[in-house]
Amino acid sequence: MKDPINIFWFRRDLRLDDNQGLFEALNSSLPVLGIFIFDTEILNALESKSDARLQFIHSRIQIINKLLEPHGSNILVIHNNVEEAFAQIISDYNVRKVFCNRDYEPYAKERDQKVKQLCKTNGVGFVDFKDQVIFESNEVLKDDGLPYTVFTPYSRKWKARYIQNRPTIKPSEKMLNRFVKNASELPTLEMLGFAPSPIIVPEIRIENERLQAYEASRNFPAQDGTTFTGTHLRFGTISVRKLVSHASQLSETYLNELIWREFFMQILDHFPHVVKENYQPKYNRLVWRNNEEEFKRWCEGQTGYPIVDAGMRELLQTGIMHNRVRMVTASFLTKHLLIDWRWGEAWFAKHLLDYELASNNGNWQWAAGTGCDAAPYFRVFNPTEQQKKFDSKGIYTRKWLPELESLAYPKPIVEHKFARERALSAYKTALGN
Repeated sequence: MKDPINIFWFRRDLRLDDNQGLFEALNSSLPVLGIFIFDTEILNALESKSDARLQFIHSRIQIINKLLEPHGSNILVIHNNVEEAFAQIISDYNVRKVFCNRDYEPYAKERDQKVKQLCKTNGVGFVDFKDQVIFESNEVLKDDGLPYTVFTPYSRKWKARYIQNRPTIKPSEKMLNRFVKNASELPTLEMLGFAPSPIIVPEIRIENERLQAYEASRNFPAQDGTTFTGTHLRFGTISVRKLVSHASQLSETYLNELIWREFFMQILDHFPHVVKENYQPKYNRLVWRNNEEEFKRWCEGQTGYPIVDAGMRELLQTGIMHNRVRMVTASFLTKHLLIDWRWGEAWFAKHLLDYELASNNGNWQWAAGTGCDAAPYFRVFNPTEQQKKFDSKGIYTRKWLPELESLAYPKPIVEHKFARERALSAYKTALGN
């Protein structure tokens, strides 16, 4: 009879420190086998065979394995669909319980339900924990028990609750000797059917001076004011508890950005229709132009509006786009070109390193005016004025558009005043005004 063990299933929590589910697993009475599943359902849906996000996950597993090496262990990595992977693990090991941290996206919830059922059928326990958020969707509600759909009151309640109930840091990294002795091979990217990507995820930059200057610098894409925490939060290579604790002492503005992330997560959880539909059904009557040639020019950074094009080129080349520029490019697509926000959302999902369904969806619906706490439909960013205000010396635009001052740079795809009036007319017609 094989010795009994517990499993910790790494997913969007690729770290050993302050990992809630891992702490609970290592604190249990049995040795723990860490596993990671390269889910073929997710991998097969990736269009690029050199996806930087996949490469990032792979590199983080290598880092974890290095830390586990002195304890004679590493993560068991499986390349399969999740149900088959678990059927194999349950067959190969004497598993008593599976530990993991909760994931809130629709696919993940469905997947976890199937694994839970599979475990139950085989007499294996399944327990999950809160780890990637400070508060889950039912923990910050209005006094009447309904979810918030406006950010400001949500953030006030969130902050009050945080002051009353600060989460404790879990020293999971101090119990690594409780991992099962294991020496499996990590498959290479090539073995997974992928090639290395030239795009590298930047390291986190949350030094005190940067966070203190965040409010003043965050809107200027040429300034070095970005924290690059998005991708690390997405894959859990940083603890949100540690990050919020740090941010709450240094920058209210940056803390609000972290709260926006949880606001959109609870919107997705309470209103799952937003994945495919307008949050506000009254916008279902909006007639999008959806010109494919214009969409192509937007994707490639060829609209003739420098701040829009610089953002789109930055995204293609680095997987990153500055937050202010994201707002301008999204507004341009939905308002100037009257192209459905879902087209832009899908493009960002394909290219953004920090792509997260809830935030991507929430921000696109905000820009389009169709979301819960949206910019009013009549707010149409003027890209020329945005550039004058936030890149007045053209440092950012020239960096990404080397041909900017030559004849090779295209003329504007549409005139701003005309596009604005066309958008206002389309939205008014949809609303019956």
